Amino acid sequence: MLRGLRVGAGGQGPGASQRRPLTAFIGMLLLAPGPWPLLGAIFPEQIGGFTRGATKDLVASDQALYQEYGLKAAEQADYTAPGKQFTATGWRFRDSTGAFALYESQRANGPLFLQGNYVFRFTGAAPEAADLEPFYAQLPQLDHAPLPALIGFLPKEGLIPNSERYILGPVSLDRFESRISPSIAAFHLGAEAQLGRYRTPKGDLTLIIFNYPTPKLSRDRQEAFQTIPGAVAKRSGPLVAVIVQPPDPDTAEKVLGQVQYQVNLTSNEEVPANEAKGVARLVLTGFALAGFLGGLSIVVGVGFGGFRFVLRKLGRAEDFDGLISLRIGDK
Repeated sequence: MLRGLRVGAGGQGPGASQRRPLTAFIGMLLLAPGPWPLLGAIFPEQIGGFTRGATKDLVASDQALYQEYGLKAAEQADYTAPGKQFTATGWRFRDSTGAFALYESQRANGPLFLQGNYVFRFTGAAPEAADLEPFYAQLPQLDHAPLPALIGFLPKEGLIPNSERYILGPVSLDRFESRISPSIAAFHLGAEAQLGRYRTPKGDLTLIIFNYPTPKLSRDRQEAFQTIPGAVAKRSGPLVAVIVQPPDPDTAEKVLGQVQYQVNLTSNEEVPANEAKGVARLVLTGFALAGFLGGLSIVVGVGFGGFRFVLRKLGRAEDFDGLISLRIGDK
């Protein structure tokens, strides 16, 4: 594992010849076939009353799949407290969608915690939720982006628990529904998909819902999906729901019929004001303004009178007592 290594561009300057072998070694390491460790630095020295012990960077079990999910770091650390111990495993992804994809694919293997673009697993005497909140708050490069809306379109009736899988590209499609080719799914159009397995009286089936940027694209893709032998496809807005080789056509139609695209629009409207309260507030404001101006007039009058009084005491009041008049037209 290489930490804190900085490789500059170019080969000029003092020490350039010494850097070339190291740079070549790094290049061979990056080009070498995997799996190879992903640098972590996820877990802090303390979580609640637990102190971190040994840590290690993890190796992705399915390099291609994790790369498609956008995995950036994976780390495992041991934590101990008096009479207690737990092991924490964490994965950091490029965004929350990739983290959710891993969460769906791995939660059947044990409890997982999804936090933005992070996924965690704690085994042993896991810390309390109150101890985890400060830990979550200081996570580096934490992404709070919302999860994709597509995950809410899977019908609930008959859905096999923990069978959901989120599809981000050709690799995950091949892992979870290889009967659909990437060329027909057309991920280059910006498609993503949510998969779920269903238990029916005639047998299990797999439903996969693709989401496309526009309804026109989904209409074109529906026709393409229907070219797959034994496939049944339904379009709803930008969504295309597909079942490949269902055990019974009627059962497939029943499941597909539950897929409905609904747009929820939120309109921010100004709450109507109470007109009577508005008029009363306007009157009160007018009285307040009149009172302020009246008070200001009194203060100015008293100030001017006091100023004249002081001038009289100084014998200079005559400077202000004279009256100048203009007689226009007098000869």
